[in-house]
Amino acid sequence: MDDKKFNKYDLRWMMSLFGTAVGAGILFLPIKAGAFGIYPVLVMTLLAFPMAFLSHRNLARFCNASKKPQSDISEVSEEFFGAKAGIIITFLYFFVFFQACIMYGVGITNTLISFMQNQLEIAQISRFAVCFIIISAMIFVMIFKEDLVIKVCEWLTYPLCALLLIFSLYLVPHWQISAFFNFPTPKDFFLSILFSLPVLAFSFEHTPAVSTFAQSMQRRYGNTLKDFKCNQILFKNATILLFFIMFFVISCVLSLNPDEFSEAAKQNIPIVSYFANKFDDVIISYFAPLIAILAIATSFFGHYFGAREGLNGIVNKTYLKFQAPLPKEKPLNIAIAAFFYITMLIFSYLNPSILGIIDMFVGPIIAAILFLLPVYGIYKVPALKKYRKISADIFIAVFGIFTIATVVFEILF
Repeated sequence: MDDKKFNKYDLRWMMSLFGTAVGAGILFLPIKAGAFGIYPVLVMTLLAFPMAFLSHRNLARFCNASKKPQSDISEVSEEFFGAKAGIIITFLYFFVFFQACIMYGVGITNTLISFMQNQLEIAQISRFAVCFIIISAMIFVMIFKEDLVIKVCEWLTYPLCALLLIFSLYLVPHWQISAFFNFPTPKDFFLSILFSLPVLAFSFEHTPAVSTFAQSMQRRYGNTLKDFKCNQILFKNATILLFFIMFFVISCVLSLNPDEFSEAAKQNIPIVSYFANKFDDVIISYFAPLIAILAIATSFFGHYFGAREGLNGIVNKTYLKFQAPLPKEKPLNIAIAAFFYITMLIFSYLNPSILGIIDMFVGPIIAAILFLLPVYGIYKVPALKKYRKISADIFIAVFGIFTIATVVFEILF
């Protein structure tokens, strides 16, 4: 058997990474990116592939460079940069995916409420009741074995791919060709791309799965082929992400005008729910919410595992600092699940802006972990020296710096 050939095992990982990436980001990227027309979106399409592929490849290499086998991102960071840096990165790792889980709770709640109000025409809806039922269901699923949850998510990814493609093609007759004759001013063009960077980064990121993916490649293929297989799978994954995500975004942007994107942002609903409410079409009215639910569900489970991993690391590091016996795994996981359940329930009811969460917290912190941390490691850690590629590293570092800088611009402007 030639291990270099792409096989079923590799395909499973590619689809798992795809499922982790496709979530709330893709459902809100058109809303953020479409405000100034199609041309900024076309530039984002050119940026998206190298951004997704190079950054995740760097992170996988960063994880696999550890002398300790099967280390996650926080453990590798502590090994390379010391205990204090390890604690900070572990906290950021937890915080960003915790915020993502809150966002998924809000997104799926709003999708269901919008569906019940507009498609089922239910007048009186208790937001708390919807929150309670959907958040309870999401957390309940997490009591099953992790392998089972991941396997189910993998299988959900296939219908999600099909539905995204069908939806994108469905919108083609609604494309407004006049959009190609609307040119933004240079300032609007630049600001549109700049302020879309956090959502663009979040739409393609599958950071929670990368350390597990890198560990799996090391176990399966050993030190000889681990880099080759990571490279191969991540390249194919970035390719299908580029096609499905950006075709979907372009199709959405060509089908609405800027005012409609502003209205979708105010309603705090995924773009597919806005289309379901806009078009008087039975098929799209039911398929659009299904796309949102599948996308959010597959991505939520991956980010939940990432957040739980981060919180586990914080708790264990705290116990070690005070030289206390480490807590047992099962009670700790139950306590973490209870914490997530209560906080997700509260925030889903309060309904904070999803784009606001991405812009201010999720996007910039992901940029720090995904773009800047591995590049810093490549030029700081001797074991990573062989991976230095100056042009690629500059591209990723600049992309990360601009994504983080958007927080400052958001506050100022």
